[in-house]
Formats: sequence, C-alpha cells, structure tokens
Amino acid sequence: MKAIVQRRYGRPENVLELRDIAKPDLGDDQVLVRVHAASMHPDVWHVVNGWPYALRLMGSGLLKPRQSVPGTDIAGRVEAVGKKTTRFQPGDEVFGEIVKGHQWKNAGAYAEYAAVRESALALKPENITFEQAAAVPTSGLIAFQGIHRDGQVQPGQNVLINGAGGAVGTFAVQIAKAAGAHVTAVDGTDKLDMLQSIGADLVIDYTKDDFTQDGERYDLILDIPGNRSFDDLKRVLGDDGRYVIIGHDNYGASGNRLFGGTIGRVLKLQLFAPFGRRPRDRDATTATEEPLAVLTQLIEAGQIMPVIDKTFPLSEVAQAIRYLEAGNAKGKIVIAI
Repeated sequence: MKAIVQRRYGRPENVLELRDIAKPDLGDDQVLVRVHAASMHPDVWHVVNGWPYALRLMGSGLLKPRQSVPGTDIAGRVEAVGKKTTRFQPGDEVFGEIVKGHQWKNAGAYAEYAAVRESALALKPENITFEQAAAVPTSGLIAFQGIHRDGQVQPGQNVLINGAGGAVGTFAVQIAKAAGAHVTAVDGTDKLDMLQSIGADLVIDYTKDDFTQDGERYDLILDIPGNRSFDDLKRVLGDDGRYVIIGHDNYGASGNRLFGGTIGRVLKLQLFAPFGRRPRDRDATTATEEPLAVLTQLIEAGQIMPVIDKTFPLSEVAQAIRYLEAGNAKGKIVIAI
C-alpha cells in the first residue's frame, strides 16, 4: 500500500516520504479499513516536528516516532475484520479517531489501509462524505468535551467561543447552538462570514474589537487559543459562569522546545479559572452516551456539518502541514487518499 512514512523528527518536507509499504497486520479485535480520507490537526504538526520534547516521553518515541505513519483521524470502508470483532462487517462505511490515549503520537492514518480497534470506530453518517467524516473525530470530540463535559452548557445560556473559526471552533459553535445556547464567535475578519453561516448569533472581529471590554457577560467562555489573561476574562464571565481552556502552542512560535510556549500560561489559567465557579449538573444524555455517537446523531439531524477549508492528496501531506502551520484555515484540512 502507499503511505506517508516518517523516520525521524523535523520539518515535514525533510522527514515525510510517500512510500510503498506492507499492509498492517490485522489483530483479533481490529478491523482493516480501506482509508478514503484522513484529516489534519495541530497534534500531527507536533509529532512530525517532534516538539515540545516532552511529547516524546508521552509515547511518541524518544529519538524517532514509534509508529512511522502519521495521522489519527480516518474515514473509509471496512475490508476485513478480526476474529473477535462483532460490530462491523466488510463493506461498512466507518470513521473514527484511531489513536489510543492522548493524540501526541502517530497512529497510521495517512495510508491506504489502517488496522483499527473496532472500539475506536463508528458507522459513518450517510448524509456526509468520507472527507467530511474524516474531519470530525479529534476536533469534534475536543469541541464536544469543551461544550458539554467541561462547559456543561444549558439551553438559553450565553456562550463565547474564542478562536471560533478553526477546526475545533467550528464544531464548538454548532454543538453549542444545537444545545440551545446563544453563541458569540470571536476570530479574524476573514472568518466571520463563515461563522455566521454555521449559526453564530454574533461575531466579533478580534482585530477590531476586544470582547473583554464590551460589557457582555457569558455563562461559558470556551477559549481555544488561550491568549488572554484570566484577569481580562473574568470581567466578562458571569458570577456562575464557567471558563474552559483548550490552549494552543501556535506551532512553536515561542521557541520553547522543551514544554511548548503556552503550557505555562495554560496551566496558570487552569489553576485560577475554577475559583468561585459553581459546577452545574451535567446533562444526563451527554454524560452517558458515547461522544462520537452523539456527534453522529447531531450530524444525521443536520445540526452539525463539518467545515472543510482545503483538501490535499496523500502525496502532499507535507504541504498540508505547512498550510496548517500558517494558521489561516477556516475549519478543517483534509487528506484525500
């Protein structure tokens, strides 16, 4: 099969090659998926470049990646099943996040075939393409967790999403709207029309206006870039409000190769943000159902539609990573295989 292979850490154009390699062996609890599409997200950038160095100690591999084929999110068709699998059969169209544990490691998505634990997959919604399905797993699950598990959003609440125009943010806007919230989306000028098109009630151009100075109060602030101090944020966070930070390292712009430039600030925000904030009861449905299953239901109901900025062929994964690094993508970047 054809696959993108990474033998060492470094700039994508220097360390990634399109090669012919053997198909993966199929375990008893796995399914073999003919991959039709995969997606790009910041964790892929980190593992290809190999920094912050701390990620190497978290399972990626000390001197080189343990898994040579990058990528974690796929959509495709089941070609074969292991002896102990029960949920899928050949011909099923599936999608999922195929990495086990944290996402800072390669998982084999950028290849024509992938052997995947059946527990990592779900049936692809019929109303979206393979490319759209591949865009969902990591970004959709992070957004779902921020809105429902950590944010515990309720109908009628006032929600602000900082950094709403990227991969996670476009899902978060739609998930919050599906939950019945009033959504304010903050991002740059070129992303505002798109954010309105996916349901944002109000958009704020951060290059022109400072949302921490507008006097509005929010029940939930979902902070994707983590680029504001909590002193600024608490001015607009309601007395019973919740602050949820995702944090973004800005692709090594700080130059801190050991831990990543934003980790210290993110930890500080996480430390101080919960003080004085009362937790709410979690919605029973979102607490008990598998998040990927809930995302599937929302997609099938037309309440979520993945936003794809650009699609690259498998041979241009390095170019896709550089496009991601530029930080201008509206929604997701997808790899067609």
